[in-house]
Amino acid sequence: MPQLTEASNLPPAPYTQGDQVMADTTLRQTIHVSVGGSRFRLHLNNVFGGAALPITAASVALPAGSATGVSGIRAGSAKAVTFGGRKAVTVAAGKEALSDPLDFTVASGANLTVTLYLAQGQAASRITSHPGSRTTSYLMKGNHLTDTAPAGTTPVDHWYFLSGLDVWAPERTGAVVLLGDSLTDGRGSTTNANDRWPDELFARLQKQSATANVAVANEAAGGNAVLSGGLGPTAVSRFDRDVLGQSGVKWLIVFEGVNDLGGKGSPQTAAGLTAAYQQFVTKAHAAGIKVLGATITPFGGNSYDNAAGTHEAARQTVNSWIRTSHQFDVVADFDQAVRDPANARRLRPAYDSGDHLHLNPAGYLALANAVPSTLFTP
Repeated sequence: MPQLTEASNLPPAPYTQGDQVMADTTLRQTIHVSVGGSRFRLHLNNVFGGAALPITAASVALPAGSATGVSGIRAGSAKAVTFGGRKAVTVAAGKEALSDPLDFTVASGANLTVTLYLAQGQAASRITSHPGSRTTSYLMKGNHLTDTAPAGTTPVDHWYFLSGLDVWAPERTGAVVLLGDSLTDGRGSTTNANDRWPDELFARLQKQSATANVAVANEAAGGNAVLSGGLGPTAVSRFDRDVLGQSGVKWLIVFEGVNDLGGKGSPQTAAGLTAAYQQFVTKAHAAGIKVLGATITPFGGNSYDNAAGTHEAARQTVNSWIRTSHQFDVVADFDQAVRDPANARRLRPAYDSGDHLHLNPAGYLALANAVPSTLFTP
């Protein structure tokens, strides 16, 4: 999910100097591919940019070794990326650019290194990124587009400008979009370990031949809300872009609402959430997309759990609607999967990251295992 970069998540000096970002800078990023293939294209995103984004050159390569978030690339694997046959592209403010199709084989579940060089940089402190990458990227002064083992790198745990990868695949292949917040973005998971619940779901699907053709598009971001407030555009306002605008979507999982409930949980908030979910289902069904609704997980002991108990009451109202309204094609009871059997308002201690809201890797695995396989069957 692309979003406006907060000041605290901008590249550190000297890569940000006033209103000039990444001038004469190489940016190397790793992405974890879901369904692989031998031909793909990249999405470069400037939807929140305050100025045009001039990319001088771009390349893809296989990372050195199998780990995510490494700075080195495999010797001889780098390949230039083009845009309309040219090595450079300028992405207009508020827009995105798609690369030309690239003949380059990447296996399902493998990592891919994407390197960008910006000679001029972006002349604005408003830039597009995904701060919660849970993956280490690297900044370097100068052009190091194809360096196999760059020195003097500055690590940052954010993604910048890169928002997607489309793989050419057989027609039976399809994507599941995950619409969510920090619980889907992976807060509490392990940086560079790919143990968010979407990663664990993909790994599970890969083990069965019937679901090995399901790609995963994680369109979640920390702090995001469904109705109002939060970080980034709300789920209601970004639904068309982040769900209907993705390539090859056949399924949708909606697991979002805890930031609305924790911020101002009330009967009105609960009613607003269920109305939004209904809108999501209606739009998805019109596009031929099957929808799973996931119940909201507990937050007892976190600041979201107010003393009056109204936030918890709203959560229960929303979860009851998800379970019993029969609006979703499939329901995943994430609440039941991770709540404490001794106190249903709280997370199971073995799954709690420590803040009583976000899960640890064991908890995220439990969520992945709670997704019914029936979502992906006709």
